[in-house]
Amino acid sequence: MALTDPYRKPLTGQQAAHLLRRATFGPSPAQIRQFTGLTPQAAVTTLLTTPATPTPPVDPATLKPFNTLAFDTVQATAWQNATKYWWLGLMVNEGPSLREKMVVFWQNHFVSTFGVVADARYMYRQNTVLRSHAVGNFRAFVIDMTKDPAMLRYLNGNQNVVGKPNENYARELQELFTIGVGNYTEDDVKAAARVLTGWTDVGYRSTTSVDISTTFRSAQHDGTDKVFSAAYQNKVIKGRTGTTAGDTELGELVDMILAQPEASRFIVRKLYRWFINSTITADIEQNFIEPLALQFRQGGFEIKPVVTTMLTSQHFFDDALRGAIVKSPLELNVGTLRYFGIKAPDAVTNQSGFAQLMAFVQARNVEQQQNIMDQPTVFGWRPYYDTGFYDLWINSTTLALRGYFTDQLTAGTVKYGVDKLVLDLIALAKLTSDPSDPVKLIDEWSALFFAVDMTQSQRDFLIDNVLISGLPRYEWNLEWQTYMSDPTNKNKQMAVNTKLNTTLQYMFRLAEYQVC
Repeated sequence: MALTDPYRKPLTGQQAAHLLRRATFGPSPAQIRQFTGLTPQAAVTTLLTTPATPTPPVDPATLKPFNTLAFDTVQATAWQNATKYWWLGLMVNEGPSLREKMVVFWQNHFVSTFGVVADARYMYRQNTVLRSHAVGNFRAFVIDMTKDPAMLRYLNGNQNVVGKPNENYARELQELFTIGVGNYTEDDVKAAARVLTGWTDVGYRSTTSVDISTTFRSAQHDGTDKVFSAAYQNKVIKGRTGTTAGDTELGELVDMILAQPEASRFIVRKLYRWFINSTITADIEQNFIEPLALQFRQGGFEIKPVVTTMLTSQHFFDDALRGAIVKSPLELNVGTLRYFGIKAPDAVTNQSGFAQLMAFVQARNVEQQQNIMDQPTVFGWRPYYDTGFYDLWINSTTLALRGYFTDQLTAGTVKYGVDKLVLDLIALAKLTSDPSDPVKLIDEWSALFFAVDMTQSQRDFLIDNVLISGLPRYEWNLEWQTYMSDPTNKNKQMAVNTKLNTTLQYMFRLAEYQVC
């Protein structure tokens, strides 16, 4: 059985939850039920269905899409926050779709940040490019990102001119975006920089124009031949002049890079670490990465087929891989809201509520070290590339902050507008087969919340020391039945809810809740 062979059996509830945890920012119980019984192929087809194009973020002062407005220095910070909140809102409100998970993947691949770009209109425009190519053609993606105004600003492509080439983008194009370190030379960086001379952005922080675009300045382009090293088979990109020179040479440069087998392997490895596991053994490299990389090359660098093969493979559904990924702050914070069906309010009709809830979530992301659209370096967030990988999300500080977030959520202390984050724990208990049975309650809750199974001693501790805190187990049955006999009685409701709240807070702080 090859690792890439399709898994064709109907999904169990556990397998459906696994797929949804990895392919989205977290499922609700209803979504787990929806996907249970589907084949992986049908499930992934649903996840890849293209959602409606989201409406743009709005200027909080006028409620107009700020991408249609000239730059406003006074509103610059507000527009930056609005962009981040807009994107978080899409993650929270999205149905069972792969879209936002893929957009975050690519934004952390083709990194640009507010800290450098400092124009929300540019960053929003780049986000639309990311989502338009998220499961499209990688060659076209690389070309569009090379010419993207925010990227031209972030990696100084706008300063790359004949006679004074700037090598920043040429280096990252190869090292981080396409082929990886060790597969090109310093001379290749210099030659690629010369290929890329002449591009610049239009409209940066303009207080008079709403036009944001890219232009090619043929007079600033190096029209001489560019000779590459043996790493690229000594390829020569012929120098051109005129208005089409930039596009022609850029296309040849991208084709030259992607023609190297290592380029497709590089991208497939990154997707593997995003969706499956950080550890790539020799067996995984030979029997999973290599076949998918070949599929990627032979398929013209189409992303969707590779992602489909990956998420429907025998290997993806290997039980040993459940719980292999430590949840990112986005997966923890956004995923917990999604699990309980908490929606972000409409950004126009309930601007205050939307901004307050998204500000709360964004603050938690930042303190847990995942500030969206503001990675610390061009390499992205450390847990996706550095030694230790996902384990780097957890340290003594961030672990406490993760617990702080879930404690606030279960306690119902977070207010936004006229609403409050309230988890209906009694309703959640009623989703189990018999909420009056403490064993079934804990077993079924743990199956819903955790990617990995608890030990029997953990289950016993949750029942005897947390849910009913030293009382005989039959006491829970009596308390639940007492409540059910008079469900509108506030005291009886409070007695049950307090115990459920304490239990859920404890479960959210367990290591099992930190992984997916």
